[in-house]
Amino acid sequence: MSDIFTLKDVGYAPGGKVILANINLTIAAGAYLTISGPSGSGKSTLLRLLATLLTPTSGMIMYQNEPQTAISKPAYRREVSYCFQQPSLFGETVQDNLEFPFTLRDEPFAKDRALAALTEVDLAESMLTKPITELSGGEKQRVALIRNLLFTPKVLLLDEITTGLDAETKNTVHELIRRKQQSGVTVIAVTHDESEIAAADTLLTIKAGRLEDSHE
Repeated sequence: MSDIFTLKDVGYAPGGKVILANINLTIAAGAYLTISGPSGSGKSTLLRLLATLLTPTSGMIMYQNEPQTAISKPAYRREVSYCFQQPSLFGETVQDNLEFPFTLRDEPFAKDRALAALTEVDLAESMLTKPITELSGGEKQRVALIRNLLFTPKVLLLDEITTGLDAETKNTVHELIRRKQQSGVTVIAVTHDESEIAAADTLLTIKAGRLEDSHE
């Protein structure tokens, strides 16, 4: 199995304040990596570095054997998709959000695909025309997730996306993510959830900005 990410002595210390230091890590394509650690340890920062939302202050991130900096951000973000802990929806309706990935690619909106995606996360097809102001937190999170998956990425970065979801919705989200990973998507998930940590294929722990030993 080839490697999708290689991090070499990566650090993030804006203004001299060390948040991450000396991160050396290789992630295989198709892996499901779970990242845990105390609040403020640098987990989400690492995810944002992989997403190009932040830039390392030292070291290098390689993506598919190319320096991350050598790839245009639009092209990179079509392949490396980041899901925020707090879902960010825009426009007026669910459809406005599900149209967005098509607009980015200059493709016509495929309504059938959008409806099928809603069904995958136990949302009714009628949800398509629902105003986003009327969605619950769990509904917003599922809409944000399927927006990221309408065009299957190579990498899915998940920043505590199941926080606050009820058990049934959490299971639905887990099942969708696992199906995507089994079809070849690399999943890298930050979580505090004990059940997700216990079920991890590969667990990485960050404490005080440094990697601790992982286990598989």
